[in-house]
Amino acid sequence: MNLRALDLNLLVVLDALLDEAHVSRAADRLGLSQPAASAALQRCRHLFRDELLERGRGTMYLTAKAEALRAPLKSLLAGVTELVDPPQVPLAEMRQTLRITTADYPALIVIAPLQQELQRAAPGIDLVIQPWHGADAARAALMDGSSDLAISVLPPAEDDLHREELLTEHYLAAMRIGHPAADGFDLEAWLAYPHILVSGRGDTRTPIDAELANRGLSRRAGLVVPSFQMVPELLRGSDMIALLPSRVLAEFAGLASFPPPLPTPGFTLHLAWHRRRAKDAALQYVAGILVRLLR
Repeated sequence: MNLRALDLNLLVVLDALLDEAHVSRAADRLGLSQPAASAALQRCRHLFRDELLERGRGTMYLTAKAEALRAPLKSLLAGVTELVDPPQVPLAEMRQTLRITTADYPALIVIAPLQQELQRAAPGIDLVIQPWHGADAARAALMDGSSDLAISVLPPAEDDLHREELLTEHYLAAMRIGHPAADGFDLEAWLAYPHILVSGRGDTRTPIDAELANRGLSRRAGLVVPSFQMVPELLRGSDMIALLPSRVLAEFAGLASFPPPLPTPGFTLHLAWHRRRAKDAALQYVAGILVRLLR
């Protein structure tokens, strides 16, 4: 193809159209009129010989071709930006929205101090805390550009993500103060009461249950909740028991804690972003604050 005939601005509009899957929202994001964005979409359809966005019931959907274009298009635009290397904008003058994918732990520990730091030094940086759908979904969101930062368990892999190791966490068995299992706490006492499990997918079994089954034992999952933040109050008002990360437990008073009565693997938490964002000053500033808070 003749690259001299290609309008780079068309790719910028296409990036917004694929992110928003909505012509009017893409136009607003770029400061264009709705007709101008529609015209750009028609030109993109001609360029890529694909509909790219298709109408559904009250919404629009990305075609398979459009989905395949998202990640390479973002990498291309990031590379052009890096090539041009615009002057660094002072922190106080930055205007940018960053999307962070994280579970409620560690969000409940870091989001408030992060926002306070931004309010002081970079008030134009806005945050969107995205719903948690698991580590695989977090990784995929970084790859396709629908998320900017992720705090997750992200083991090394052959991809284009940069990972910063933040901390290694361990679990503690938690219960209300005065719980009948607290006196002489052991495996038998632990299994004698229903447990609260935390799962964003509603799972009622974990690797711990597999280990118990290997020993001919089982526990009752009396309640499954999607958030660690919900657990302390539930424990304080019942005889249930839960396994909580130690730093979550440290945030709440009125609970007793013990080492788990059987081996319970912890986890290593990472902060990650796509390598194409290595020179994104706002992202790197926020990443630095998160690393400091969590380490």
